[in-house]
Amino acid sequence: MHHTGLEVYANASALCEAAANRLMDLAEQAIIDQGEFHIALAGGSTPRMLYSLLALSPYKECIDWQHIHVYFGDERCVAPDHNDSNFKMANDTLLSHISIPEANIHRIPAELDDHDEAAQQYAEILTHNIPCIYGLPMFDLILLGIGPDGHIASLFPGTPALDESNRLATAVYVEKFDRWRISLTYPVINNANHIIIFASGEGKADVLQSVLGDSPSGGNSVLLPVQQIQPRADMTWFIDADAAKYIRKTA
Repeated sequence: MHHTGLEVYANASALCEAAANRLMDLAEQAIIDQGEFHIALAGGSTPRMLYSLLALSPYKECIDWQHIHVYFGDERCVAPDHNDSNFKMANDTLLSHISIPEANIHRIPAELDDHDEAAQQYAEILTHNIPCIYGLPMFDLILLGIGPDGHIASLFPGTPALDESNRLATAVYVEKFDRWRISLTYPVINNANHIIIFASGEGKADVLQSVLGDSPSGGNSVLLPVQQIQPRADMTWFIDADAAKYIRKTA
């Protein structure tokens, strides 16, 4: 039974604290239940703030990082030490500051010249490490940001990746950036136990109005990528007041 929740916080800082606490609780429960916790990280400014917080007390000490496996929802096709790399951002803000075994960090080999090979290698990493439920790897938690165009991970509007139903990860050419990326696909995203989508700041207010508002804006019948998520289990929006400003408050 899937459940979608919406949690609105005063600002990005309060949002990140709430998300850190939720992550800590989910990790603790998963480790009790199955001995490990599998999480996919997101790129972006709000996740960066979350990772910086997780690298501090009490999260640094209270989360059992020894039993956590870290993955990535998407990656730009650059070297892992490149400033555009999601892995580098997560490593600089969080992973290098906590006592997590090197073998528990599963980055996307996006620096490979063959982008399809990189996606295939990552799919194999997922299959080998994450429990397989309903025929697919089941993440305990997938973190996602949302772009102003409604993209999540690197599933951008108008790309063939939106229709990929067989692969766990796929190469995506993003025309507006003239760049290749590797992304998880809908089947593995939808199979997660928990999905958290972050949105903070006024720059996200318009897209949230389209996605979460009372009626589709402008009668647009084309679904945005985020609206094509069909979670098997639990999905929660963590947004701040600036991002929520056009969403009608309900009692």
